[in-house]
Amino acid sequence: MKNILVIGSTGQIGSELTLALRQHYRGSHVVAGYISGAEPKGELAESGPMALVDITNEQQIAETVSWYRIDTIYNLAALLSAVAETKPRLAWKIGIGGLFNVLEVAREMHCAVFTPSSIGAFGPDAPKVRTPQDTIRNPKTMYGVSKVTGELLSNYYFEKYGVDTRSVRFPGLISYVTPPGGGTTDYAVDIFYAAVKNEHFICPIAAGTFMDMMYMPDGVHAAISVMEADSSRLKHRNAFNVASMSFDPEIIFNQIKKYKPDFTMEYHVDPLRQKIAESWPDSLDDTCAREEWGWRPQYDLDSMTRDMLAKLSAKYQ
Repeated sequence: MKNILVIGSTGQIGSELTLALRQHYRGSHVVAGYISGAEPKGELAESGPMALVDITNEQQIAETVSWYRIDTIYNLAALLSAVAETKPRLAWKIGIGGLFNVLEVAREMHCAVFTPSSIGAFGPDAPKVRTPQDTIRNPKTMYGVSKVTGELLSNYYFEKYGVDTRSVRFPGLISYVTPPGGGTTDYAVDIFYAAVKNEHFICPIAAGTFMDMMYMPDGVHAAISVMEADSSRLKHRNAFNVASMSFDPEIIFNQIKKYKPDFTMEYHVDPLRQKIAESWPDSLDDTCAREEWGWRPQYDLDSMTRDMLAKLSAKYQ
């Protein structure tokens, strides 16, 4: 049985991944790491142990790993894309300085490490459609730079020290559990909230701007599955393309209108988010993940839309 530490357990991915890991491995074996001011609440606090773990504090990470006999670390601490662009120094401190701390602890205490990357790692010169696993990565944002650096640093620790590092490049993640928090793809979450509340939606991303997206249950599934994969089959570790669906604002708007016919939308483009979005792939080729560890998404656009509307409607009722 694994003993797992989730750093960033109260964030966008961590809040759902921690609960899924507890269902998968038993609650007592999964520690919810949090920072001061972002303590776990509700089921996250009640379903298993939690510990104060600031990713910028290597000693604190090491003490937690030792106390709970951790063998696997899910490192989810990071700033989201639009926020990172306004706070580049903090983004680097958390994304790379923090990752370095985690990898050093993992090297010394023999832990496996999962650190998510992103479609933001590619940049404007990579192929836009079905972006391949191995291609040029020259992002123009601090968010993307930190993701590429994280991939390279994780590979370095695997090749030099044998640390079992693994990762996936997440598309935009859509969730009914955690509200949007400053990501370029967050419009695809906001639009569902507006539809359920019967509000007119103001879209910050221009029509025709395609980006890869994924429903959070598939994202959680990918994060768990890649860490359970047979190591001998992995040719790529940091990081695998994973894909589920690709759409622009018009497509998702019209999909929602099938179930909410009175829903309305207009565009008020945010220049910062639009610039970031245009530098990202339209879609990813995830053949390597499918071949090396059996990746398969469970949701498409229609099944995600129906589930999001149902879950958010129940939440607000």
